[in-house]
Amino acid sequence: MARILVVDDEVGIRELLFEILYDEGHTVELAENAAQAREARLRMRPDLVLLDIWMPDTDGVTLLREWGSQGLLDMPVIMMSGHATIDTAVEATRIGAVDFLEKPITLQRLLKTISSALTRPVKPPVAATRPVAGQPVQAAVAPGILPAGEVTPAERPTETMMPVENEKPDNLLGDISLDQPLREARDEFERIYFEYHLAKENYSMTRVSERTGLERTHLYRKLKQLGIESRKRGS
Repeated sequence: MARILVVDDEVGIRELLFEILYDEGHTVELAENAAQAREARLRMRPDLVLLDIWMPDTDGVTLLREWGSQGLLDMPVIMMSGHATIDTAVEATRIGAVDFLEKPITLQRLLKTISSALTRPVKPPVAATRPVAGQPVQAAVAPGILPAGEVTPAERPTETMMPVENEKPDNLLGDISLDQPLREARDEFERIYFEYHLAKENYSMTRVSERTGLERTHLYRKLKQLGIESRKRGS
């Protein structure tokens, strides 16, 4: 399953895409404008982005071009629009988008396009360098990727290794078992996450909504889905 960022200024479309993709087992993040999309892109490092073209602050094509110029197009981006022209779709593809979805988007078309995009290898942009005469040519590598055979300082062996006391098993993240299917592990994490914020905000749905970044309607639906809808909650 993949981490998918959905960027669209229409709340109805965001909610619908979230429900569809969540039911398919994906982890979904929502953004309603380019500013939120930039922050989410850096925080979650999505495997795929669904990007609306027409948005109030910065249009999707401009944001796509910005990511490309900054070397941030290391994930497939699928553009969406109900009003874009063919020229706009072609321009987005030229800049770096892998596909284009015209609204209203059918379920079959959406899932097929996402599945196809996720199977495509994405090569992060790398800076081209001109070899200097008499010097060996070294292959360019993407930021954060070491040349073959090199290791990070943390990976280099040390002469002595002190035993770590009370070290948790590798298959546990907190109290969550990593040996279980992704959907069950994700539900456990989200249940702990929302119970934490509910208790912290004294069950105020308004404050929990602001803290978690979910709209109230979606928050109620999420709590019900996780089986905590019967807990005492404030308004």
